Amino acid sequence: MAKKAALSHEAPYGKRLLRDIRKNYPLYLLALPAVIVIILLNYMPMYGIVMAFQDFRPVRGFFGSRWVGFANFERFFNSYQFVDLLKNTLTLSLMNLLFTFPVPIFLAIMINQVYKPRLKKTIQTVVYLPHFIATVVLVSMLHVLFNTRTGLYGVIAGMFGVTNPTNLFALKSSFRPMFIGASIWQNAGWDSIIYIAALTSIDPSLYEAATVDGATKAQRVWHIDVPSILPTMVTLLIMRCGSIMNLNFDRTYLLQNDLNIGISEIISTYEYKIGLAQGQFSYSAAIGLFNNIVNLVLLLIVNKISKEASGTGLW
Repeated sequence: MAKKAALSHEAPYGKRLLRDIRKNYPLYLLALPAVIVIILLNYMPMYGIVMAFQDFRPVRGFFGSRWVGFANFERFFNSYQFVDLLKNTLTLSLMNLLFTFPVPIFLAIMINQVYKPRLKKTIQTVVYLPHFIATVVLVSMLHVLFNTRTGLYGVIAGMFGVTNPTNLFALKSSFRPMFIGASIWQNAGWDSIIYIAALTSIDPSLYEAATVDGATKAQRVWHIDVPSILPTMVTLLIMRCGSIMNLNFDRTYLLQNDLNIGISEIISTYEYKIGLAQGQFSYSAAIGLFNNIVNLVLLLIVNKISKEASGTGLW
């Protein structure tokens, strides 16, 4: 019997796959629509990256456009805006990661400490709701909130005797705090869901044993909750680092104006303006491809470091 199982295991991968499909065909049929959608929406459009190596003209198509090699990349690297765009993107990305990543963890731990089910559900609902607000609506709310005359910001300033408060949208220094604050408010509750799920899987007997041993609530959190969600934290951190160059385009573009464009112009907004507004499709595709290659390299590096340091990685 063991010899038969060994021979079965040593069979070619194709035969084993066909055997598994015949055995579990209902599951494969169930997954088939999702696979088709992924192929159509994620893999087939990847052919469009050939534009980055062409002088693409829509009337000529992919096969009729002239090939220019790495000319579009060289143009971007030699552009006077390259250094500023890269600096703005990395600075905003790292600041956003630094301030937004820990918040869902703290929020999940605090929600997990609420023992009244009705109160816990109410808090979860309240913190989840901002995620479903469209970015356009969110930025409009910010404009209303920080209006210097009729907004809460203007009213509070008037209470302290400030008749002409500074317009925060006109300050370059306020763009990043406003962007990060809006990101925390909109996504912290939603991002905490996966941590809450990890915390609910902890064996209650661990808390009981720690309580019997005299551990305080803070000690139970530090020695039970944090180690239990650490693999989840590492995995999500790796994934965030793998998309560190892909900031929220909508929020960045809507908060951007002529007064703060010196620090708010990032690669994705520049790519949009060059590609759609000016019709330089090949140049825009080269910028987007460079952006994604940087993300891929960072993902590989962070995953490798995490794998060697903690034993946790995406693969």
